[in-house]
Amino acid sequence: MSQIGTTHSFDIGDGRMISLETGKLAKQADGSVVVRMGDTMILATIVSNKEAKEGVDFLPLTVDYQEKYASAGRFPGGFFKREAKLSDYEVLISRIVDRALRPQFPEDYHADTQLMLSLISSDKENVPDALVGLAAAAAIAVSDIPFNGPVSEVRVGKIDGKLIINPTRTQRQLCTIDMIVAASASDIAMVEGEMSEVSEEEMLEAIKFAHEAIKIQIKAINDFAVKAGLKPKREYNHETNDADLKAKVMKETYDAVYAAAKKLDPNKNNRKENFKSPLEEFKKQYSAEELKEKEALIKKYYHEVESVAVRRMAIDEKVRLDGRKTDDIRPIWAEVGYLPSPHGSAVFTRGETQSLTTVTLGTPLDKLKIDGAFNQGEETFILHYNFPGFSTGEAKPNRGVGRREIGHGNLALRALKKVVPMDTGYTIRIVSDILESNGSSSMATVCAGCLALMDAGVQIKKPVAGIAMGLITDEKGDYAILSDILGDEDHLGDMDFKVCGTKDGITAVQMDLKVNGLPYEVMAKAMAQAKEGRLHIMNEMLKAIDTPREDYKPHAPRFERIVIAGEFIGAIIGPGGKVIQEMQKSTNTTIVITEEGKNGIVEIFGTNLADVTAAKGRVKQIVAVPEIGDVYQAKVKTIMPYGAFVEIMPGKDGLLHISEYDWKRIDTLEGLVKEGDVIEVKYVGDDPKTKKIKLSRKALLPKPESVVEKKEA
Repeated sequence: MSQIGTTHSFDIGDGRMISLETGKLAKQADGSVVVRMGDTMILATIVSNKEAKEGVDFLPLTVDYQEKYASAGRFPGGFFKREAKLSDYEVLISRIVDRALRPQFPEDYHADTQLMLSLISSDKENVPDALVGLAAAAAIAVSDIPFNGPVSEVRVGKIDGKLIINPTRTQRQLCTIDMIVAASASDIAMVEGEMSEVSEEEMLEAIKFAHEAIKIQIKAINDFAVKAGLKPKREYNHETNDADLKAKVMKETYDAVYAAAKKLDPNKNNRKENFKSPLEEFKKQYSAEELKEKEALIKKYYHEVESVAVRRMAIDEKVRLDGRKTDDIRPIWAEVGYLPSPHGSAVFTRGETQSLTTVTLGTPLDKLKIDGAFNQGEETFILHYNFPGFSTGEAKPNRGVGRREIGHGNLALRALKKVVPMDTGYTIRIVSDILESNGSSSMATVCAGCLALMDAGVQIKKPVAGIAMGLITDEKGDYAILSDILGDEDHLGDMDFKVCGTKDGITAVQMDLKVNGLPYEVMAKAMAQAKEGRLHIMNEMLKAIDTPREDYKPHAPRFERIVIAGEFIGAIIGPGGKVIQEMQKSTNTTIVITEEGKNGIVEIFGTNLADVTAAKGRVKQIVAVPEIGDVYQAKVKTIMPYGAFVEIMPGKDGLLHISEYDWKRIDTLEGLVKEGDVIEVKYVGDDPKTKKIKLSRKALLPKPESVVEKKEA
C-alpha cells in the first residue's frame, strides 16, 4: 500500500521528535494536520468561508479545543456517556490558541472562521496543550486562508535552575516556571503562565529560551507546507473603503478629538461624551440620506482618529486620558470584612474598577472533581470570576459564564495559589464579583482575593498583588509604557501585560502583544515598571489588613485532623456506618476518613469549635488503648450472676467481677446496680485466659482494716 498524505518530522532541540501529517484525515477542511509527540496526537482542522457576512467588521474566529475520552481509553462520566460542553480546562486552552492566532489574520479579513483542535490520542506524559498551537499553525499553513504567520507555541519550564521545552506531566510538578509562549520567527505574540516567585530577569530569560525553540517549529511548519504543496492564499474583499472620506474625517476631526483627549477627565462616561461631540459635529454636514450610506464608514474612520490622537498624546506628551503620567496608579481603597456572613470578604477599588470578593471554607466533600480525558483529580482551591453587565453600565442578559470569565478567573487563581497553604484541610472557594470595570478587573480580583483570604484567617505565605500594563508605540520606534491601564488604553494600545506577584517575585503573568517587533529591552522596561506599580498597589491594599487574622471567623467551619492506626477505621465507621453516622448527627459535624498507608486520616468539620471538640473526643475514645491503672466512668451494659459487663469507652467493654464490686462479700449485684448505671471502675489487668479487660470497683474504695487479701499462689 502506498503512503497516504505528507509527513514531516523534526527534533524539538533535545532529541525528542514531533511529526506533522496532512492529507490523510479530514481532507474536506481547508486545512487539516495531525501533530504527534510520543503517543499524544492532536487533530487540527480549519475552515473559513469564502465571503464575509454583510456588516461584519471583525474576524468571527472560533477556536475549540476538545479532548476525546477515547484518546485515553476512558469513558466519559455522566448519564449520557459522551463528550459534553467544553470543560474550563478546554476553554482555557482554546483561549490561549485564539489569543496567539487572532492578531495574525489580516485586519480586513472578516469571514467566519472555525478552528477545531481534538486530542485523539494521549500518552499521559506528553502534555497536549503544549502542542495545540503548533497544530493550529500547521493547519493554517497548509490551507489557502490568508494569514500573516506562521506563529507557534511551546511550554517552557524551569527545574533546578535549568530551562526545558515542553516538560512532561511529571516534570511540571517540579517546575518553578511553567509558561506557554507563542511567537513568530521574529516576535513574541503571547505569554501565559505561573511561577514560584521568580524575578523579572528569570522570566525574560525563559521567554527568550522559548522563542529559540519556537523558531525551530516555525522552520518545520514552513518546510512542511512546502513539502505538502503550498497553496496560493485566497483573494478576498471584505471591506468597502473610501480613501477620500477617510482623509476628510482625519483632517476635520483630529484637532477636536485631540482637544477632547486633552481634557484629561478621570470619569469614563464624561470622556465618552467628550469624544462623541466631534463626531456628531462632523455628521451635521451630511443629509439623512447621505448618512445612511456613509455613517458606518464615518464611525470606523473616526475611531481610527481617536486611536491616533490618544496614542500621540501618550507618546509625545507622556500624559494619559485621565490625566495620569505613564507610571501613575489610580487611587486605591480597600476594606475587609464588609460582608458579615461569609467566612472572609473584601472590597478592592482602583479607579473605576471594583471587586467584591468572598472566601468560603468547605470540607473535603466540597472538592472540585476533575474528570477530563487527560487530567483527573481533585482541586481544593477554587476561584470564580463574575462580570455582570452593570459593571460597565450595560443592560445585557445573563447567559452564564463565558470564556472571558473563565480566563480571568484562572489567571487570578494562578496568582494566588502559590501562596495558599495546601495542607489546611479545607476546600477554599474564592468568588470575585466585578461591580465596576474600567481596566484590569482580573488584577482587582487578585488583590481582593488576597485580602479576603487574610480576612478569613487563611495563613497565606505572603500577600499578592497584580497590575495590568500597556504599551503604545509608533512607526519611528518611540513608545510609552503605561501602568495600570484603563479599558480604553487596553483597546487602543499595543500590549496588555498582566503581572502578579509577592514583594519577592512573580507568581503569574499574561501578556498579549498586538504589535510586531517589540524589542526585549522594551519588554524588560515594562517588567521593571510593572514591579514598581505592583509594590505600590500592594502597599495600598495592605492598609486594610496586612497579615492574616490569627484565627478563623467564629462562624467559619472548624477543622480537626487526627491520625489513627488503620485497624481502628472499622470501629469508627461501625456496622453499615452506624457509629460514624450517629457521631455526625449527635455532634452536628462532618467526618471524613481516608486511608494513608497503614494509618487512617480522620478529618472533622463543624460549624463551631464546641461541636468539633465533642466529635474529636468521641473519635479519641474509640481509638484509645486502655492502660492498666486508668480509671473510667463505665456504663453498665449487662448484669450476669458472676458480675457485670460495662463499657469503659465506646466499643470497649470489660468485666466487673462480682468479687471486685466491694470489699465485703456480695452474692448478687441485683439491687446494687442496673443496666444503664454509670459506675467508677479501675482497669486492673487482663484475664490470662480470655485476654479480656479486668475491672475493679473496690480498688477505688478504702480498704477496711479487717480485710486480709488472699495472696495469689
